[in-house]
Amino acid sequence: MSPQAVDGMAVEDYVKTIYSHTEWQRDAITPSELASRLGLAPSSVTEMIKKLSRSGLVVHVPYGPVTLTAEGTALALRMVRRHRLIETWLVERFGYGWDEVHVEAEVLEHAMSDRLLDAIAEQLGQPVRDPHGDPIPAADGSVARPPALLLLGAPDGSRGMVVRISDRDPALLRYLTGESITVDVDITVLGRHPFGGALAVRIAGVEGAGHEVDLGAEAAAAIWISTG
Repeated sequence: MSPQAVDGMAVEDYVKTIYSHTEWQRDAITPSELASRLGLAPSSVTEMIKKLSRSGLVVHVPYGPVTLTAEGTALALRMVRRHRLIETWLVERFGYGWDEVHVEAEVLEHAMSDRLLDAIAEQLGQPVRDPHGDPIPAADGSVARPPALLLLGAPDGSRGMVVRISDRDPALLRYLTGESITVDVDITVLGRHPFGGALAVRIAGVEGAGHEVDLGAEAAAAIWISTG
């Protein structure tokens, strides 16, 4: 693989990560957060941010956050579409678990042609979300994102359908699967245990019986529920 190709892949990874950070919350990403998300040294990230800025893909002032330009957003949406279509494809056509697809998609998204990607989208019926509930941008860059509330901040008594679960931690996805917490299930917030304890929730059952689960902050911070 040529150095140009490697650098191009890095650019795609950067803009996709910057976009994903603000997709479900408003705070722009900082260089240190970006370094942590990418698993890279802060000095390497600083140099790449300068390159992205010179290329017109990001806006960054010293000691401030990093934001995408219109051109950067367009590239990010293209990569997000690729990543999430591939994840959906692997789950629906190859039997992968939703905790297994992220790393595979990270590799394939850089190698797949637009023609093949379009064929996959057509075969899948033009899906609008991936296995984790993240919206799949349309080919024109438009995104349909449902109104949602982070479970961690939901008031007691709140009830909603799970619309999104973060895919950053495969082990957490496996744990949630064991508790029957997946996209589209109904959750009711029962209340918080005293002194910063776990969040008690009820998970609706197939026939309405359901069961109660105590979720720690890490798990509750990975789940979004509908507000409509």
